[in-house]
Amino acid sequence: MSHGLYTGTQAAALATQWRRNLSANAAAVTLPAICNWRRRGHLPVAGLDERDRPLYTLTDLAQAEKVTRPRALRLVGIGAQ
Repeated sequence: MSHGLYTGTQAAALATQWRRNLSANAAAVTLPAICNWRRRGHLPVAGLDERDRPLYTLTDLAQAEKVTRPRALRLVGIGAQ
């Protein structure tokens, strides 16, 4: 992970760790979910990597995961926490 910025794939892995801690490993975050968070305005792009892929800050990623968590947990059959 470079300079406090994370690629979509890295962001998905981090958010999955957080969600799985809350959902007993039931809720994963995929790269398409990260793209949806960005498209829906939950996750701002903080920069671009050398291949022009978007990069995200840990703070923004944590905030996006928190905002989208209740719906995601409902989708896997776990009430909002």
